[in-house]
Amino acid sequence: MANNTRGGASSFSVLGADLSIKGNLTANADLHIDGKIEGDVDCASLVQGETSAIHGAIRAKSARLSGAVHGSIEASDLVILKSARIHGDVAYDALTIEQGAQVDGRFTHRTNGASTAAKAEDGSARLILAS
Repeated sequence: MANNTRGGASSFSVLGADLSIKGNLTANADLHIDGKIEGDVDCASLVQGETSAIHGAIRAKSARLSGAVHGSIEASDLVILKSARIHGDVAYDALTIEQGAQVDGRFTHRTNGASTAAKAEDGSARLILAS
């Protein structure tokens, strides 16, 4: 994956629906993923398409998720769209969840380096927003 910058502007890389990658993905670029990833994703900004599936951890400054994720998510600004199916813990600074999204995991709100977790008495949490 190329990381081209022109005059300080960040690049944008697209992984199409026909791509399947096994291994970790690290990019300084903004990513749009429509394909399948088996590995961790670490990037500045992530947009996940509805047909995409990520089996691994996600770390990004901002993430807009609309596909399947099986792994933990860490993002400062996180948007989970109605078609998203998340199976894993979620750490965020700012969070938006669209009605209809499914998240099976713990939520941790991060503020100034501190975090608080939202969980049930048995240590688990399940949030399903239905339309």
